[in-house]
Amino acid sequence: MYEAYWELSEPPFDNSPNPKFLYLSPEHEEALLRMVYAVKHRKGAAMLTGEYGCGKTTLSRALLQRLEADRYEVGLLTNPCWSATDFLRELLYQMGVDTQERAKAELLHMLNDLFYKNYKAGRDNVVIIDEAQLIEDEAIFEEIRLLLNFQLDDRFLVTLLLIGSPELRDKIRRMRHLDQRITIRYHLNTLDFQHTGNYIAHRLQMAGQSRRLFTDEAVKVIFDFTHGTPREINNLCDISLLIGYSKRVREIDDKIVAEVIKDTVGVV
Repeated sequence: MYEAYWELSEPPFDNSPNPKFLYLSPEHEEALLRMVYAVKHRKGAAMLTGEYGCGKTTLSRALLQRLEADRYEVGLLTNPCWSATDFLRELLYQMGVDTQERAKAELLHMLNDLFYKNYKAGRDNVVIIDEAQLIEDEAIFEEIRLLLNFQLDDRFLVTLLLIGSPELRDKIRRMRHLDQRITIRYHLNTLDFQHTGNYIAHRLQMAGQSRRLFTDEAVKVIFDFTHGTPREINNLCDISLLIGYSKRVREIDDKIVAEVIKDTVGVV
């Protein structure tokens, strides 16, 4: 509704994981660097954790953009609430194999054959499990560990990336056999005040507006309320732009942001 008024080419604060809008704070850049390194150098298993709404899923999509389509075969699993057998079937499906097979041993054979076939064709296998903290069945973590047994003498046949909230670290820590096999890990924190302002400006610029729309005072209120969580920043900025459009103002000040917060939670 407000894009034309603010001279934007598209909505700047959608919460979809669009890598175009990825803001690379030093921590986000380090996280992406480690994930790319884990894949490019076939490190077996890596884990990215972070607070809710801090940009982990967007980072995973940015990683996919950096992987050459003709070299990497990627299985992306985004809703990991399965049994162990369903997990293996879903993994096969995401890597292009649709099967009704229910026997776990046969499913593992099919995965091994698929990974080896891709290897012989010069393609690296990558498995990304997003929201991995939602896995409740410990048998699935055991299947994940077993995937790392698919290897040759000099390399793993698959690189596994686990992405999730801080609870994932606790779950993995209790499973020593899997924990010991994660060679690269990183924890992503929320943004500080400076990077909150930079984040807002970056998203506006990616949507076609280089003019500063939020005052310093507005950014301070946004940071204090959201604690630098990108998802919450997006929600607050989006509604603030809508209210600013309805009031026909030329910039978003702290009063408009405070009004949005009051309407949202009932307090300032």
